[in-house]
Amino acid sequence: METEEDRLRLDQQSRDRMAAHMKAVEEAEAAGSGDRGAWKWKIRQRIWDYMEENDIAANPRPVHHRIPNFVNAELTAKQVAALPEFQSAKWVKVNPDRPQSEVRATVLRSGKMLLVPQPRLRTGFFSVLDPAKIPMDKYGYACTQAGVVAFGEPIDLDAKLKVDMVIIGSVAVNPANGARIGKGEGFAELEYGMLRLMGAIDDTTPVVSCIHDCQLVDDIPSVSLPSFVFQREGSRRDQNQKNQKRQLGLKKWWFFEEQLLCHDVPVDIICTPTRTIRVPPSLPKPTGIYWDKLSPQKLGSILILQKLKAKLEQETGQRLPSGPDEILPPTARRDGKGKGGKGGKGKKGKDEGRGERKGEKGKERKGDGRKGKASREQDALRMVKDTRTGYGSKGSEAPRRRWQPKIAKDVAGQ
Repeated sequence: METEEDRLRLDQQSRDRMAAHMKAVEEAEAAGSGDRGAWKWKIRQRIWDYMEENDIAANPRPVHHRIPNFVNAELTAKQVAALPEFQSAKWVKVNPDRPQSEVRATVLRSGKMLLVPQPRLRTGFFSVLDPAKIPMDKYGYACTQAGVVAFGEPIDLDAKLKVDMVIIGSVAVNPANGARIGKGEGFAELEYGMLRLMGAIDDTTPVVSCIHDCQLVDDIPSVSLPSFVFQREGSRRDQNQKNQKRQLGLKKWWFFEEQLLCHDVPVDIICTPTRTIRVPPSLPKPTGIYWDKLSPQKLGSILILQKLKAKLEQETGQRLPSGPDEILPPTARRDGKGKGGKGGKGKKGKDEGRGERKGEKGKERKGDGRKGKASREQDALRMVKDTRTGYGSKGSEAPRRRWQPKIAKDVAGQ
């Protein structure tokens, strides 16, 4: 039985590994290599830390380097079940992570075909679970990793099927534009890209993400802004930079290179334990595998991708491109075992969504959310492109323990 002391020790180890990885990514960016994703890791760290510190996290803990499990995750399945798109669906793809286990069970209980990717794509591609071939009292077990092995039927890239809904986990999602961030390993994007290549999904296939309310953020941008750096106040500044700053009306000195990439999968619907959010369509969805973005390190770790690339090269007679080198992130582990185990429960705390939760003594703590951008900064972003990008006033440098999740107000379609 893991003690609270053990859990805190493991949590600190995860934070240390996170810090080491972020440092390596930042150094790679400074050297001109890597995929310029340090800004994403700052958001991931902020969310993971907040969920652990406020006991929103659920087993397996710590949630760092995972699609985080959370208190009341099972309530998101009820939100999914109420969607008209789900009710009319016959085939549903759901990620294999712990917080979506009840969603997978709901798919089977609803008599729908369940498509589950092999964890980390390390042993294959997808498995199909047919509820007609599984005893009803085994639906819960069938949705575990061992249950998928017992009841699932493996398929390959030649399978002919039509998926009606894609459900993915996330670390953070921007409800204004559907931009999401996963745990940093890119499996959701690769799975989506392969399904597109198979013809199993298209642009009209709804993408749903099931998350906790605290995972709603406003600082995942959808487009990049001009890449320029303004010097600090009092130093010598180039006249062109002064003119750019005046034109955009910026008071602060920003370095704009944050952006989503072509292979990032935006979401159409967000389901939390408290509500459903329909995202206004604004971001394009990937159309397949972008080989020029896929690093040799990631390709070398996924056999199904190596087979797919070899097949396409043989069919076309052309060599496909390779992406830049990548610093692969650490994987979630427990006590150095390299995989999740049973974690401690931590303190009990019921999250109320919308930045409010009750602590040990029942006292209500209200989070006011991080303050948004100044109006002139918002106007500047709109001048570049009429799309919400959601930079916070303090960005990723806000004090970790003082940050509170920002809950979007009056989102269309709630």
